[in-house]
Amino acid sequence: MSTYTDRLAALRDQLARQQLDGFVVPLTDEHMSEYVGAYAQRLAWLTGFQGSAGTAVVLPAEAAIFIDGRYTLQVRQQVSADDWQFVGVPETSVSGWLAGHVKQDARIGYDPWLHTSAWVDEASKALAAVGATLIPVDTNPVDAIWPDQPQRSDAKLAVHDDRHAGRSSAEKRAAVADWLGEQKADAVVLAALESIAWVFNVRGGDVSRTPVALSYAIVNADGTADLFVAPEKMTEAVAQHLGNAVRVHDRAAFAGALGGFSGKRVAVDPALSVAAIPLAIEAAGGRVLALRDPTVIPRAVKNPVEQAGHRAASTRDGAALTRFLRWISIEGPKGGQTELSAAARLEAFRRETGVLRDLSFDAISATGPNGAIPHYHVTEESSLPIEPGQLYLIDSGGQYDDGTTDVTRVVPIGAPTTEMRDRYTRVLKGHIALATAVFPRGTVGSQLDILARLPLWQAGLDFAHGTGHGVGSYLSVHEGPARIAKPSYPGGGPSEPLLPGMILSNEPGYYKAGDYGIRIENLLLVEERRIDGGEDVMLGFDTLTLVPIERDLIDPSLLTAYELAWLNAYHVRVAAALGGVLDGADRAWLEEKCAPIVAG
Repeated sequence: MSTYTDRLAALRDQLARQQLDGFVVPLTDEHMSEYVGAYAQRLAWLTGFQGSAGTAVVLPAEAAIFIDGRYTLQVRQQVSADDWQFVGVPETSVSGWLAGHVKQDARIGYDPWLHTSAWVDEASKALAAVGATLIPVDTNPVDAIWPDQPQRSDAKLAVHDDRHAGRSSAEKRAAVADWLGEQKADAVVLAALESIAWVFNVRGGDVSRTPVALSYAIVNADGTADLFVAPEKMTEAVAQHLGNAVRVHDRAAFAGALGGFSGKRVAVDPALSVAAIPLAIEAAGGRVLALRDPTVIPRAVKNPVEQAGHRAASTRDGAALTRFLRWISIEGPKGGQTELSAAARLEAFRRETGVLRDLSFDAISATGPNGAIPHYHVTEESSLPIEPGQLYLIDSGGQYDDGTTDVTRVVPIGAPTTEMRDRYTRVLKGHIALATAVFPRGTVGSQLDILARLPLWQAGLDFAHGTGHGVGSYLSVHEGPARIAKPSYPGGGPSEPLLPGMILSNEPGYYKAGDYGIRIENLLLVEERRIDGGEDVMLGFDTLTLVPIERDLIDPSLLTAYELAWLNAYHVRVAAALGGVLDGADRAWLEEKCAPIVAG
């Protein structure tokens, strides 16, 4: 099957063999992960789409791929319009589209290990309303026609030391056991890979750029636990670290273990667990309690050790990125560099720290028109030369034992236009407004989102992605549950109250299709704010990322005195933190970029 058209035809043939009139192909795995291993990249294999979020539906005579506003341009570049309809979400849901396109008595297949119970309920009701049926499959039809589907990773587990974690695994399991007691539950099933990595203080290498291991876990009310992971992943060091209170089983035994909950009350997070898990527990006579994974909030609220670790990682990472920014400012205008070569050079600077574990995601290295694709993924085929007159956008991050980073900067290759400077400065104004926000406890991210957009709205502009996402502690660069976004955006609602210790990104942007893209991204730590004369303890943000903001793209006349003071104070912090790490020409360049900017 040499072409995507051939693959689509083969899938239709397979659906006929399985007596199905359609099938839903999500971009996820058995753990509802955002980033998935190569074996689970079914959507990319079938369609060619390389984005990090999407779903496909294949019917006998038509097929559709569902993407959000981040991928409107990208999907048209990577997926054939002759074979696929492009459908925007959340404007149109997969279930709603299905209901409007299937025939009566149609049997639409789905893999119960790749969808949540909520999605199954929604799709079942939508199809039932038009006389069709949602059918669970035992064999995923995409897997049946994928001849060279990669095997699951066999990377070893590794211990995440308590000096980085800040709390021992025993302490974390004890807290989960206390929670189970409060819920009058016998056990909780943990299916999210980040939750398992966090509660056991282990890390893995099974998902590109995210240090997790393919596994499941059951934590019991007595504080003991059962970890289900492929035997070849275990090491003696990990076994000693886990101790006798953690029983280790083959990952393949997990489904069978769910049959042992007869008469038990078992907590399962409906948002982070696939439908197959509660179905198996209920089939065995257990009672499923639909409750949030008890590790989600403790994982999102970084303890003091994790906060200190992230600050150290931010300084180290900021120095590496600053070295790169100086390099691209010199080499970019000369010609000869490409999006791929620039991304490779930045990775080399990070690796020269000597402690980089991995990148936190594939760098979005985008020049000119590719910069207008918010989640652009550079490939050999798409990589453009970096040329004068363009804006070069680099969104990247690193995975370190003490923290996960994510930062975006934009570099003008040559002299920027007046329009570029106007748009960049408006994005900066929104960035500053969010960075300096003060708000009461209970505030959710969607209430703050307008702060980052208002300067753009005032010029009739906007951006089609969220403003901020949570970030893990040597875990996923995209971590829930907190986020800053319009409620209507994917992941935008319902929002989570922001709590001290949470780390979120601040990344407003502007994208001119076919021309350039702008995004300024720093990471923020939520912390308490005590205001003189105030009656309540408020919350605010401390900016963690330490990298110069491009002064040549700023129009000072658009900044208020307050905004200018913030920018200059930020650059004082950057220069002080990185000045002791950088030397020679890099340090001189840093000092020049961080010099005070005067009002225009």
